[in-house]
Amino acid sequence: MGKVIVATGVPGVGATTVTEKAVEQLDGFELVNYGDVMLEIAKEEGLVEDRDEIRKLPAEKQREIQKLAAKRIAEMAKEAEGGVIVDTHCTIKTPAGYLPGLPEWVLKELDPDMLVLIEADPDEIMMRRVKDADVRKRDYDRAEEIQEHQTMNRMAAMAYAALTGATVKIVENHDDALDEAVKEFVEAVKAL
Repeated sequence: MGKVIVATGVPGVGATTVTEKAVEQLDGFELVNYGDVMLEIAKEEGLVEDRDEIRKLPAEKQREIQKLAAKRIAEMAKEAEGGVIVDTHCTIKTPAGYLPGLPEWVLKELDPDMLVLIEADPDEIMMRRVKDADVRKRDYDRAEEIQEHQTMNRMAAMAYAALTGATVKIVENHDDALDEAVKEFVEAVKAL
């Protein structure tokens, strides 16, 4: 059975970029975006046309789709020679507070071997969000709010690890240091 590596980071940290580059260097690994799998399932069930509509489904239906996505990804890991790297959210910041990106029913299905938190300095993330403004619609957060979100991700990741036995690795993705972040990510996965 292949490994399940969960890669996360706050919006604008570059988690997707790091994971895309890392999977190029990891033989037998497949990159999977959790939200894409949820959308695929919701479309198959005739519930939505696009990703934004998933949030508008009843909470119980969203949980059901989330669990089915975890099951599908776990199956993909079994079939992949090395495993899967799952690009997802550790926590989701909402107006009502933080939600777990990997609730218990998802963790049971995924059974991750490693959680990789991709982080950067809050000021770097703020500037990346500003540069991405014409491409991505991101919320504006002050540096303190970005740091709080990264701290919440750390706390959630350790709770997830306590439930699954997974390791937690923090990879710093600083400006002009993408290669170093990718190298650190790849080395951690190979060390499993």
